[in-house]
Amino acid sequence: MKFQSLNKLNFTKFSTDFFLINDVPLKSEKYKLTGMKYQEIETQESLAYLLQNEQNISYKAFQNLDFTAFETLISKHTFSDCLFLGCQLPAAMNGQIKDSFIFPQLDMPYNCYINRLYTKDDLYDAYRTGHPETYAETYDQKVYRHYIATGKQATDIKETLARRLHDHAITDALDDFLANYDEKRIVAFMGGHGLPRNDESYRQIAFISKQLTEQGYLMTSGGGPGAMEATHLGAWFAEKSDEALEKSIEILSQAPTFKHPLWLDKAFEVLDQYPAGNYNSLGIPTWLYGHEPPTPFATHIAKYFANSVREDGLLTIAKGGIIFAPGSAGTIQEIFQEATQNHYLSFDYASPMIFMNQDYWTKEKPVYACLQQMTREGKYKNLLLSIHDDAGGIVDEIERFAMV
Repeated sequence: MKFQSLNKLNFTKFSTDFFLINDVPLKSEKYKLTGMKYQEIETQESLAYLLQNEQNISYKAFQNLDFTAFETLISKHTFSDCLFLGCQLPAAMNGQIKDSFIFPQLDMPYNCYINRLYTKDDLYDAYRTGHPETYAETYDQKVYRHYIATGKQATDIKETLARRLHDHAITDALDDFLANYDEKRIVAFMGGHGLPRNDESYRQIAFISKQLTEQGYLMTSGGGPGAMEATHLGAWFAEKSDEALEKSIEILSQAPTFKHPLWLDKAFEVLDQYPAGNYNSLGIPTWLYGHEPPTPFATHIAKYFANSVREDGLLTIAKGGIIFAPGSAGTIQEIFQEATQNHYLSFDYASPMIFMNQDYWTKEKPVYACLQQMTREGKYKNLLLSIHDDAGGIVDEIERFAMV
């Protein structure tokens, strides 16, 4: 059976037992559920270890790996019932692979099979402090321009496939990352992207996040500016002094919103002055809002194309509770999404819904009062509602739930 060469890998001939993703029909009986689970091989180091210790390799999923670096070593190996996701494969592997699937890289400005979460260095690779115009040259903005050019709701089948493959890879990497944490110690802050760095609420969020991170919680947010950035700033300063955090907020306040040309410069100034510690935080932004820069204070960034996947996923993983800081339409939408998950116990139990700023959520945007009344009337069930002005009350709610 012959095929066209695939992804410039010079594969031209395969055995009849070797199936590409476009080779149909498949041997359906062979691919019925077997109970086998694929082991994910995601780093060059783990690939090297596997090749040194196994010769007949099966039920492995290789993600975005370069096999050409091991061309001599793999000459006596066989691969069966494997997945090759965006890998570089030497022609010498021809004949060594059977009953497997190859998913080639697509020529996109983003990697469809990324095997880890993003970092600030990935997204802001070309940014140079002192030159705000270089933001346009970053990976993040190149992908955003492509996203806009091909349509927020793309109709080209290659583009929609590539985006879904990318988001699937991000979710897979996110699951791997979260496996290291107790689900009841994952807490999210929701709030407005427009919250200025010199606002008292920004400071309060940062100090709450700092305290919770120091107590072993993984702090998460939508990964953007405003209240989201304050979440990750606080986590960045875990086990650093309160005075250092105060000083950083003073520096950041010189460029109070993300529309200020020095917004990123001031963030990198703080990062340079106060290097990373031993704590992580997780930002989950989206290219749907790609005009908003992702915060560089998040140590791990799960950036999605599909905002619906990103938004629902963020609410789902924050099983330790969600703190709702003042926000607008997006935050209100998230409140009711979270209320729905809790009402139906979609993920086995309800998580705390903690509102920060009583005046805001009872008078200016009386969402809390609405939820309270509907809970009293039995129209909402299982909601764990509370509202606080002080940081201590919010932290106590989170800690109390973690002990249940």
